[in-house]
Amino acid sequence: MSATILVVDDNEDIRFTLKEICEYANWQVIEASTGKRAVELINVLAPDLILLDYHMPDWDGIQTTKKIRRLNENVPIIILTVDERQEIANSFLHAGATDFALKPIKAPDLISRIRINLKMGKLTENKNSAYVDKGINHKTLLSIKNCLIQLDRPSTINEIQQGLPIAYQTVHRYLIYLEEKGEVEVISQYGKKGRPRNTYQLTWSSTNVYITPNGE
Repeated sequence: MSATILVVDDNEDIRFTLKEICEYANWQVIEASTGKRAVELINVLAPDLILLDYHMPDWDGIQTTKKIRRLNENVPIIILTVDERQEIANSFLHAGATDFALKPIKAPDLISRIRINLKMGKLTENKNSAYVDKGINHKTLLSIKNCLIQLDRPSTINEIQQGLPIAYQTVHRYLIYLEEKGEVEVISQYGKKGRPRNTYQLTWSSTNVYITPNGE
């Protein structure tokens, strides 16, 4: 997949490493050492995906994410940080980031993650509204789809909710919406007693791709 990746990090060595990884995967790379410079480049170059550091001078990753979202609601933003606290991940998701990865991240894992997010980004093309349907928020819908792709197996609502700062009832409502659209299938697992246990997974038609464990 031909794409342009914007790498935003104040550390030159890290930018160089990320650039080498992206170019190995045949993606074009543009660089920014600050959040402000990143926003300036987005205005001109419209990258397909952004790799964004958390700890930076002036604008940190959260502030930069918010400013990017004012310009572009759909471009995938992957946050790279050494901070593994869940509240930090939640803050980024609330700000509009689409993915969150801990440093140091191995090259194959980063390439796979970028490929997944690029494919998810394609699902948002030609959408001029933040709402897909009445009462359905596009960003929330994208986050749930992204979580289902990352889990890569039939998953319960609780399992999906654990990866998102979204209430159980909201996840359930969006899954029902996706099922009605034919983008999610429900798999009922029957035990010896009690009600069946429902799990959910994306249908292949909803992504138009087959994702292998290597992300290819």
